[in-house]
Amino acid sequence: MITPKRLFEVTDHQLQHFPKETMLAAKENGQWHSYSTQYVQQTALQLSAGLLSLGLSGNDFTPEGSDKVAIISNNRPEWIITDLAVQQTGAILVPLYPTTNPLEIEFILNDSKVTTLFISSVDLLEKIKFIQPNVPTLKNIFTFNKIEGARHWSELLIKDDAALQRAQTIRAQIPATHLATIIYTSGTTGTPKGVMLSHTNIYSNVMFSKESFPFEDAPHTKVLSFLPLNHIFEKTVTYIYLYSGISIYYAESLETIGDNLKEVQPDGFTTVPRLLEKVFEKIMHTGNQLTGIKRWLFFWAVSLGTQYDNRINKGFWYNTQLAIANRLIFNKWRAALGGNVQYIVTGGAACQVKLLRIFNAAKIPVYEGYGPTENSPVICVNRKAAGGMKFGTVGPPINGIEVKLADDGEILVTGPCVMVGYYKRPDLTAEAVIDGWLHTGDIGVWEDGTFLKITDRKKELFKTSGGKYVAPQPIENKLKENAFIEQVLVVGPERKFVGALIVPSFSTLQSWMKENNIPFTTNQQAIENPKVLEHYNKIIDKYNQLFNHVEQIKKFRLLPVEWSIETGEMTPKMSLRRKIIMEKYAADIEKIYAENNN
Repeated sequence: MITPKRLFEVTDHQLQHFPKETMLAAKENGQWHSYSTQYVQQTALQLSAGLLSLGLSGNDFTPEGSDKVAIISNNRPEWIITDLAVQQTGAILVPLYPTTNPLEIEFILNDSKVTTLFISSVDLLEKIKFIQPNVPTLKNIFTFNKIEGARHWSELLIKDDAALQRAQTIRAQIPATHLATIIYTSGTTGTPKGVMLSHTNIYSNVMFSKESFPFEDAPHTKVLSFLPLNHIFEKTVTYIYLYSGISIYYAESLETIGDNLKEVQPDGFTTVPRLLEKVFEKIMHTGNQLTGIKRWLFFWAVSLGTQYDNRINKGFWYNTQLAIANRLIFNKWRAALGGNVQYIVTGGAACQVKLLRIFNAAKIPVYEGYGPTENSPVICVNRKAAGGMKFGTVGPPINGIEVKLADDGEILVTGPCVMVGYYKRPDLTAEAVIDGWLHTGDIGVWEDGTFLKITDRKKELFKTSGGKYVAPQPIENKLKENAFIEQVLVVGPERKFVGALIVPSFSTLQSWMKENNIPFTTNQQAIENPKVLEHYNKIIDKYNQLFNHVEQIKKFRLLPVEWSIETGEMTPKMSLRRKIIMEKYAADIEKIYAENNN
């Protein structure tokens, strides 16, 4: 049994067990700058004193009675320092994605009654100024970047002994049952819901995950952080790192990850499948540019990788070939990731089994895990220990929690990690948590009695007009294994057959068109080319053989533009927003089902 603690006690833990010169690090003016454990703890306390001087407090340590502080920023040391400082006052942190649209920001700030806001950049400041008149509770705005006319966060750093002592006294009084954060889940549809997570919720998940993976105490190792810190996956993993003594380096942006990996040479990082797909696509694009023996060797190595299975010894000849492939080809892949990666943990969506096979064959260990915000979040993760990983599953449940499947296959979980509830929504809380069991909305099956496999979202199952149920995710995940398919959405609720919207991998398609002497001018021209359409028909026909008749894709539409967070088709954690895509591409869907297409 784990004794509950407050998350901010992590600085005490580090100072006692492994005080670090580089607890956190970020690139500033072209140079990596380190923040020591001592500095982070002192600065967080000074900021706590400053926040208390504004009148912020936990008051009666209830969700409604505590003040709310929001943060909208890229990943950086100031994010963590602010998180620790807010926790120590008893106020509650409400983090938002920098990419959140103004209307959603306005809803969240009003719903939670935020009084103080920390932001990073000029662009975000302009976004907030636009909605500020509609948020009556918002009194204070501070910036991490120095912006003319704005209040810099350093103004709040108070060094007065009496103020610091008051902050220490309040810090000591905060119960572990108090909320550490309210995280609004954007989800794929509907109004955002505020998930209330206590210190106990997150701390227990941190310790269970640390024990299960395991993340050993490793004060001489480092990680690169680039997934948004306001997402519970990266937030919880951050505290796993900090309680393990692992130094955290913050990537400058998603665009600089490749350069930052080479500079930092991290021992690990967390990611989402979409970013892994992007990495693989870039690798394959490089391979397609090769000629002669180099090209043959590259695709020979990739082919070996697709056959890899960590649970089956394929014998001397296969192992010998794979060893050669690792020396000649895959060593370059490892070097591109910094050369030291011992683990990559991926979550947030299903990862293609093909990618898991290839990366693990290349000695780039990728471990898939799973869990919703409502469980703080980790429920399962594949293990580093022998026999602890199975491709295509999210691994065994972590220690300390219970997991079971309902009669309809829905994944249920209970334990200290389950959320306090949805903020101001007891009705939704009662639907989600029944007799202590969180109903995740995900459908799963057990493999080998140990490994959990996610098969679909309960609400995403749909019925054709013939009354047959179809689960879209397994079809989509299988199709995305093809190099020519970048993104895909299966459609067909209340329709005669299953169709699909497909975004091609245009780099792969362009190379293929060049090889086949088909001129490429624009994406739109390419997807209208009869030879291209014929090629995709062959791809779909091949994959249809893997599915039941009712699941087979009869018609599809190729689309010229990739779906993204910025254009609204993907959530900030890079999951598809099905409802929005289906609304936005309603005309294309109708063309799939037009009579002359049948």
